Amino acid sequence: MKAHKIPDITVEEYIRMEQETNTKHEYHDGEVFALAGGTINHGLLCGNAYAEIRNKLSKKDNKCIPFTSEVKIYIEKRNSYLYPDCMVICGDIEKSKEESNAVTNPVLIVEVLSRSTAEYDRGDKFYFYRQLSSFKEYVLIEQDRYVVDVHYKSKNSDLWRITRYEGLDKKIKLQSINIEITMEELYFRAEINA
Repeated sequence: MKAHKIPDITVEEYIRMEQETNTKHEYHDGEVFALAGGTINHGLLCGNAYAEIRNKLSKKDNKCIPFTSEVKIYIEKRNSYLYPDCMVICGDIEKSKEESNAVTNPVLIVEVLSRSTAEYDRGDKFYFYRQLSSFKEYVLIEQDRYVVDVHYKSKNSDLWRITRYEGLDKKIKLQSINIEITMEELYFRAEINA
């Protein structure tokens, strides 16, 4: 989704603005960006990612829970609030002290790429997410071709390993939550001109 900048405001003003307008915005230490809507493919892929992760997790005996893009993340080190397309928290849900509707401890984050956000999602946004000590896996989904990049950092390491999955016959391994999703399930009903 493309962002549109709004003049600088405080965290309190940001929280109040979101509550009053019921509109999602990213916040970066005073700078606010309104999030624009996405494409049909973007919506399908976000929904498919959430549904498949939820279905796979519900069959396991664990304490991991997925969230849609309705829930935002607070990154204290950057004084930022961000909305990922999907995320998973394992264990207790930790919240921001300033904003009770913002979480601080995702293990896995999913972003569906678009032409207007791909550079940001791969660059600055990934950097922001890496400031979270709980964060172990980043899934980037292309919406115009059957390609998924998974960045994974094992416990006690700062090194991120990247695995690329291409084609509908592949299975995506999500190590942080110990599940697999097929590319066919992920891209169900998406219109790809491949």
